[in-house]
Amino acid sequence: MAATFDFEDGLKMIEELTTNSEQTQEQVLGQILKTNAGTQYLSPYLNGKTDKELFKTNVPIVTYEDIKPYINRIANGNTSNILSTESVTEFHRSSGTSGGQPKLIPATADVSNLRTLFFTLLTSVAKKHFGNIDQEGKRLEFMFTKPDTETPSGLKARSSSTSFYKDDAFTNIISKLYISPLEAIFCSDTNQSMYCQLLIGLIRRDEVVTLGSVFASVVLRAIKFLEDYWKEFCSNIRSGQISDWITDSGCRNALSLVMKPDPQLADSIQNICNCKSWEGIIKKLWPKAKLISAISTGVMLQYVETLKFYGGGLPLVSGFYACSEAFCGINLEPLTEPSHVSFTFVPNMAYFEFLPINKDNPTMSPVDTEPVDLVHVKLDHYYELLVTSYAGLYRYKVGDVLKVTGFHNSTPQFKFVERQNVILSVDTDKTSEEDLLKAVTDAKILLDPLGFMLKGYTSYADTSLIPGHYVFFWELKEKEGNDGQVLDPKIMGDCCYRMEESLGYIYRSNRKQNAIAALEIRVVKQGSFDALMDYYVSRGASMTQYKSPSCIISQEAFNILDSKVMAKFFSPKIPM
Repeated sequence: MAATFDFEDGLKMIEELTTNSEQTQEQVLGQILKTNAGTQYLSPYLNGKTDKELFKTNVPIVTYEDIKPYINRIANGNTSNILSTESVTEFHRSSGTSGGQPKLIPATADVSNLRTLFFTLLTSVAKKHFGNIDQEGKRLEFMFTKPDTETPSGLKARSSSTSFYKDDAFTNIISKLYISPLEAIFCSDTNQSMYCQLLIGLIRRDEVVTLGSVFASVVLRAIKFLEDYWKEFCSNIRSGQISDWITDSGCRNALSLVMKPDPQLADSIQNICNCKSWEGIIKKLWPKAKLISAISTGVMLQYVETLKFYGGGLPLVSGFYACSEAFCGINLEPLTEPSHVSFTFVPNMAYFEFLPINKDNPTMSPVDTEPVDLVHVKLDHYYELLVTSYAGLYRYKVGDVLKVTGFHNSTPQFKFVERQNVILSVDTDKTSEEDLLKAVTDAKILLDPLGFMLKGYTSYADTSLIPGHYVFFWELKEKEGNDGQVLDPKIMGDCCYRMEESLGYIYRSNRKQNAIAALEIRVVKQGSFDALMDYYVSRGASMTQYKSPSCIISQEAFNILDSKVMAKFFSPKIPM
């Protein structure tokens, strides 16, 4: 990640690692077992041995609930080689929005070192495709942290993104590469943090060469914030004064360093923002920007259309695939369209195994199927990712479903498909996250004649009545900024029907037998999905890591969206 790193050395390292993938994976597992075979967790399975076949035969495949008792013991102060002989330095807290409750993932010094190497390699790929744009300007990246919590043992628990932002490797370079000041990133009030980062981004707009965040949803949250506050921003810039409601001392100090009366800049921003349509607004406000950096794959694909609308032709770059448990893959072709992005796994980050998934029969459990190694996966096959890490996770089910799309040298490339445990069901139907995204994608095409685009969606299995039915919450935006545009009930009904047509055979069969009632779309007010994000952030999720759920099971989350419903539409007939 260091700014002085020779990117050609990074590219050479990627070639060597991906060429020697099998050997590297063997070395990674060997090192992990050599270090940890005698731990309380592994010892009963391995008896102190480091044999790979013994590991695969005896060590069970686990979920978080299986290892939670061991993690709780570490959190409560037991340090006697429970999961790892290396000291746990902190816990990484998962977001809890895609797979349920937040989890505590142990981290060691090795995690920090691997993270630095991973982002060094990522930077090398970026320089190959975009040149050394950091010499041309700075990055406007919207970054947020959550306050640390502390376990009974005194160990910090924080989101993996917060850990990254507090790492010396990041803090030492932020002023050289980024617009956002540390004071704003560490502000616990996300609204004040967003305000500070956006205002400085506007004041220094001619320096911005890339714009983004970890996820596409956060970039759109920033644009919505800009829509709400641009007049106030212009007033601040014109007068050189900071709004009174910005009370965080760090934000005020950071702003005071760049604030001065600038009526000309205020007029320029006002002329851009005070227009009928905000199409291309990002490129207009930040004319030197060359790309939008944000993960736009998987569930984030729902935001691509809106992000392109605002982006003004800027490429959307999904740079990497990682999770709280491990750094996994890098997108070696960053200019690829989001729907076709694949990630090449980096073989020295962890020991990876892949549990085959039968996509033709998703209800079939793969209990009789053995996991395969990284180099033995098959093209076009689906797998659930298992991770064995330096920090004490062994054959751990991450919960992500991936599809093999190709190979770079001897290393496979994967497309992120969905979360394994996100399923919508009211009867014998089992609708996956991928199924939901396909249905919504097919249906939203019908909105084009109305001049609307879909800003966000989620779903809910309503079983309060018999038969139950699928409910989709949609937040729509009129492309030309005409809030008076009326939704055509017929077309909205057709959207419901189109989604039902796209869903699986079992769903359609249940509809025909009246075991499932007509699919429903509930259109919610502008800002509803921001309110949903605020709810999850208030419950401990990091805004930087927030992923809008494809399916909600929380009654509180349902109530938030249901209270903002403007109109309801139903499928007019049973699908074929």
